Amino acid sequence: MTTRGSRSEKVKRIFQQFDVNRDGGLNREEMASLVVAVNPRVKFSDEQINAILDEVFRTYDEYINDEKGLTYDGLLRTYDDGAGDVDRDFDALELELNLDDNKGIPVGSEASSSSVMDEGAMESQKKQRIAAWAVSPNHGIVFDDTWKIVDDLEILVKRLKGKQAKDGKLKGDNFDSYSDAGWSRELGPSSEISDKRVFWEESGHDYAIFVKELGVLRSRADGARSREEAFDGHMAIGRVLYEHQLFKEALVSFKRACELQPVDVRPHFRAGNCLYVLGRCKEAKDEFLLALEAAEAAGNQWAYLLPQIYVNLGIALEGEGMILSACEYYREAAILCPTHYRALKLLGSALFGVGEYRAAVKALEEAIFMKPDYADAHCDLASALHAMGEDEKAIEVFQKAIDLKPSHVDALYNLGGLYMDLGRFQRASEMYTRVLAVWPNHWRAQLNKAVTLLGAGEAEEAKKALKEALKMTNRVELHDAISHLKQLQKKKFKGNGAANGDNAFISVELNKFKTVGERTTLRQNLADALKIRAFQRITRLTRCDVELLKKEMSENDVPVSYSGGGVPEKSVRKPNLEGILRKLLDFLKPETFQGAVKAINERILSVLDVTGSGRVDLGMFFAILAPICSGSPDKRKQIAFDALMWRPVNEGGSLIRKVDAVRYVKLLRAIYIPSNGVSELLELHGETDSSMVSFNDFLVMFNDPDWGFGVMSTLLKLEMGDRNRHENRVCSVCRYPIIGSRFKEAKSNFSLCNQCYSEGKVPPAFKKDEYTFKEYGNEAEAVKDKCMCFTMQSHKG
Repeated sequence: MTTRGSRSEKVKRIFQQFDVNRDGGLNREEMASLVVAVNPRVKFSDEQINAILDEVFRTYDEYINDEKGLTYDGLLRTYDDGAGDVDRDFDALELELNLDDNKGIPVGSEASSSSVMDEGAMESQKKQRIAAWAVSPNHGIVFDDTWKIVDDLEILVKRLKGKQAKDGKLKGDNFDSYSDAGWSRELGPSSEISDKRVFWEESGHDYAIFVKELGVLRSRADGARSREEAFDGHMAIGRVLYEHQLFKEALVSFKRACELQPVDVRPHFRAGNCLYVLGRCKEAKDEFLLALEAAEAAGNQWAYLLPQIYVNLGIALEGEGMILSACEYYREAAILCPTHYRALKLLGSALFGVGEYRAAVKALEEAIFMKPDYADAHCDLASALHAMGEDEKAIEVFQKAIDLKPSHVDALYNLGGLYMDLGRFQRASEMYTRVLAVWPNHWRAQLNKAVTLLGAGEAEEAKKALKEALKMTNRVELHDAISHLKQLQKKKFKGNGAANGDNAFISVELNKFKTVGERTTLRQNLADALKIRAFQRITRLTRCDVELLKKEMSENDVPVSYSGGGVPEKSVRKPNLEGILRKLLDFLKPETFQGAVKAINERILSVLDVTGSGRVDLGMFFAILAPICSGSPDKRKQIAFDALMWRPVNEGGSLIRKVDAVRYVKLLRAIYIPSNGVSELLELHGETDSSMVSFNDFLVMFNDPDWGFGVMSTLLKLEMGDRNRHENRVCSVCRYPIIGSRFKEAKSNFSLCNQCYSEGKVPPAFKKDEYTFKEYGNEAEAVKDKCMCFTMQSHKG
């Protein structure tokens, strides 16, 4: 057994080994070298080392010399406290004691109070190992028997890897080209998942044998002498499996560890990591919440791990599409650990994802300041700058991201989009070509390449690119694009000269567009309705039954709060509102839901939360959504009124305050018809009308074509007809197939699609002082109208 004398001598030798400058203290750099050297199985990141050093220098503050670092007495005390195993560390460093040849004992050894430690003392020392570093998630293994299990497991994994590699079953995809999610792992991983993803063949005989042998090792862990040792065994098995990317099996081990110690942070945290990698985001989120709960309950013991829990919880929420909620946790992580550049990058990316570009730029610039070679942060910063209109600066930052990582798909693709927006088609085409070199099946890049080639005047090359895109996917927009290309080719052969967009149309003033009959939509109304319809498509609110809003109001017990003006409101924070939206739009995939939240945040929440408090009046929000959800127009208006009546200021009666009705209608206009509504909204301040209005009075205000939301009738027409195709007819301006309504000019007989009509575009060959249009919802209406004309002509004849 080890005597006190030999212990102190071993500690002294370890101390001398790492006191490189011989000043009698271990500074942070020297201490970091010691930690790495005595843990050869663990690959530490800078963040992990710093967390360990912070713990040591804080715990043993009385042994710290401000100038020199941790003294010899301090290092000895850490071992006495069980923070490490002297014998194991000494052996790991391959050091030797300087023995006196005559006496056979260590030179300079201190007298020992007991030459032999009894078994009870040894067992006590093992238990003491659960202190300081050992209990923290950055340390590896506590019990000696666990090392034996780990060694055996490494042999099993190596054997499986050899067999699968030999059979050609082991697959690895290089993910260097993709954006790194900034994934925070528990301190001390030995591999980065984003560098090289390995896919194991799990259905074969070899894998079945591996799982069976793994079960034997798990049984050994379960048969340990104590619950703590069994926990240590399962955690170690899980970590080894995780590092070899055997995530399903690792999850089994971490779940077993959770059963053994339910209030320990580590197994929940690691189980959450496994679940996320396996694509089970909701379950991952639940595990991270359990880890967070355990960490917060334990006081300061896990304080340094909290930022990582927050970050991974945010990433799991993003995986569910809950980007506003993710922002909250990234922000918490950045507050707790201001140097956590990944938390800042993720916060910036999430803010960009919800359309808050200035805040995104600030967070991303801070991340880059801390880590100048962070390619993903450069990429997202450039995207945010482009969204703000700072295109030249965005190009520079995109280029920086590409310089740092030449195969960065996101940076190349987004830079291509920026060049396309600027009309620099040749450069855009080059970017998409580089994307396809990295990701050959990227159909969007292939389609965009075709568009840019067309813009650059290379029609034949564009045609080839389109055909390649069609091989990758059979989406309807590709068929429309090919049809469009054919129309342009026909136009070119006719010698028009407008095939590539040169003088392809002339813009006509609003008052020069006249209509035939009451059923033909006015150009301005159509323009406003098309914008609302585009918003409906992005948010998918037309697939949300308006009755669900009513259900949410009846089931949501929202506490009443008071605004700055002292008015009672049922207000909620944006992340909570996002949770309500997730229920309303539960049919959406996470990435589609993210797009919906971004559009709602930019269009609606930015107006409802004009003060930036982060809270939204839920009743007003429901009332704003109601007119654009699915359901009959009468039902939509009724539920909008019910939502206003649900608000605390109106609750309990059948009437609402007129001032609320007026504010609501003006908010509708400000949000959905911003060109008309913003100035009107400003006029509301200081309004004191205390009269009440009924539902019928509300309808009169709502339906008013000039001051209400009369555009809704046009919106309904678009909703019902936007899938109508008019045989082989194409728009005379954009040359795309006409979908929805067709607007035919009465005398010149050319036809326009919804979009070109709303924008006042006409073919240059038909320049006139005035145009008269008739609208056809489908081709049957046009045929019927033509027959009536023939009948009238025959009667006249």
